[in-house]
Amino acid sequence: MFNRNRCLRKVAAIASMSSLVAGCGVLSSGSSDDKGPIVVGTTSAPSTLDPAASWDSSWELFRNIYQTLLSYPTGATSPQPDAADNCRFTDRSNTTYSCQLRDGLKFSDGHALDAEAVKYSIDRIRTIKVNGGPEGLLGSLDRVQALGDREVVFHLNKPDATFPFVLATPAMSIVDPEEYPADSLRKDGKVFGSGPYTLRSYQDGQKAVLAKNGNYKGYADRKNSAVTIRYFQDSAEMVRELRAGNLDVAFRGLNADDIVNLQRHDNDGALQLVDGAGTEINYLVFNPKDSWAGKLAVRQAVAQVIDRGAIAHKVYKDTVEPLYSMVPKGLTGHTTGFFDDYGSPSPARARKILTEAGITQRVPLTLWYTTDRYGSSTKLEFEEIKRQLDDSGLFTVTLESRPWKTYVTGYQNGEYPVFGRGWFPDFPDPDNFIAPFVGAQNALGTPYPAPEITSKLLPQSRSESNRAEVVKEFERAQQILVNDARLLPIWQGRQYVAASDDISGAERALDPSTIMMMWALYRKTSW
Repeated sequence: MFNRNRCLRKVAAIASMSSLVAGCGVLSSGSSDDKGPIVVGTTSAPSTLDPAASWDSSWELFRNIYQTLLSYPTGATSPQPDAADNCRFTDRSNTTYSCQLRDGLKFSDGHALDAEAVKYSIDRIRTIKVNGGPEGLLGSLDRVQALGDREVVFHLNKPDATFPFVLATPAMSIVDPEEYPADSLRKDGKVFGSGPYTLRSYQDGQKAVLAKNGNYKGYADRKNSAVTIRYFQDSAEMVRELRAGNLDVAFRGLNADDIVNLQRHDNDGALQLVDGAGTEINYLVFNPKDSWAGKLAVRQAVAQVIDRGAIAHKVYKDTVEPLYSMVPKGLTGHTTGFFDDYGSPSPARARKILTEAGITQRVPLTLWYTTDRYGSSTKLEFEEIKRQLDDSGLFTVTLESRPWKTYVTGYQNGEYPVFGRGWFPDFPDPDNFIAPFVGAQNALGTPYPAPEITSKLLPQSRSESNRAEVVKEFERAQQILVNDARLLPIWQGRQYVAASDDISGAERALDPSTIMMMWALYRKTSW
C-alpha cells in the first residue's frame, strides 16, 4: 500500500523543504497528456482570486497562475528573477531597488506586461488597503517608478534588505491594468495573469482547472501541460480519494493518522510519501479588545497551562514538535522564550498569576478554529487545548469553528476572543515570523502596537544584508512577544506530500515558503 521514499535529503536548512538525492532513480519526464491532467488534492482553498486581498493560503494558487518579478526556481533559497530579467539594489543603503523586465512579456489575454503594469499592481495593493491583506508587507516602500517599458524602480523609505523577498511573494503578483480596477477588488471569478498556467475554470472551494499558458516567459520548466486542484474540507476524504486513484498528489492538510499510516504500510508500493524539515508554525492569537483575553494575567496563565508536548504527541502523533517561540528552529535567532520563562506546564503557577492579578473566578474563554484550512487534526488539537484549560480548574472554555473563508472575515473583524492560526512563511527569514504579526497593518487583522519592534528592531535588522548578523535584534523581538503573550506558539511542523507511485517531482515541488510549484510534477514514463 505504501512505498516510503528512503533516499531523501534536506536542501539548505533555511529552505524548509526536502529533496531526493540525485541518482535515486533515472526517469524520463516524458508527457502526461495521455493520462489527463495531474490531479492535486489539498485542504488549502483560496479565500480570494485577487492578489490585492490575500495574505493567506490563496498564494498556493497565485504562484501557479500569476507571475512576480522574483521567485524561487527549484532548489533556490534566495529570490531569483522571474518576470524580471535582473534586479538589484542600486545604492549602498538598500533603499533603491531596480528591476529590468524580460523582453516581450504578455498576460494570458495577450495584453503587454510592462513596467507600468508592475507599478499598477503594487500601487493598487496600497490603494485598496484590505484589512489583514498584503499592504502590511509594504511598510518600507515609499513609491514605485516606471522608467520606460521595462525598468521598475522601488524607492524605499528606509533600508530594507528583505525587500527582494517581499517582491518574491505571490502577494506581489502582477495583474493586467485593463482587467483589474485600481481602487477595488475583482470579484467576477476570472484571472488574467502571466504565470506558468492559466485558470481555465474555478469552482469556489471545490476545484481549480489549470492549463499551460502559451504566453508565459519565466524560469518555470513545466513538466506537465495541465493540473487540476481539488479542495477538500476533510483530510480523511482527501486520502481516500488518493488511495482510490482519483488524486495523483495530496498536499497540505494531511492529518497525523494519515501520515503515520502511510509511513507504516509500505507493502505494494502504490503510494509514496515525501517528507522533510519545515518552518510551518501553529499558534494562538489573543484579541486585546476582549474583556478576558485582553488581560495580561489571563494570557500568561494560559501560557503556563498549555502542554505543547501533549498536543504534539497525542494529537499529531509526533509528526510536529513543540514550539516555544514565534521564530521556528532552523532560522536565525530562534529562541525558546516561552519555555525559558514558563518552564513545564503548571496549573499551580497559573493560579498564582491570576490570583496576584485579582482574578479568583474561573475565566470564561471562547476559542475559535477553522474547520478546513489546516486539516482535520485542528479540531482534535483544540479539543485537547480545551481539556487542558478546563482540567486546570482555572478556565471554562467554549469552542467555536468556521470554514476558512468565513473564518478569515471573522478574525479580520475582531470577532474572536482567542483564535488559532497557522503560518507558512512568506520567505525564509526570521523577519517574516515577527513583522507580519505586529503594527497597525498586520496579517491578523488585529492591530498590535509594538513600537520597539516596529520602530527600532526591524529597521535595524533590515539595514543588514548579511542575515546572520541580526541575531540580537530577533532575540529581543521574541522576548517582547513572550512578555506580551498576545501570540502563543504551539507547534512547528514538517512538510509532507503523499503521491501515487507513478508521480515524480513531488520532492522538488516545494519552494522555500512551502508553496507547491505545480509545474514540477509529472508522471514517470520509464524506470
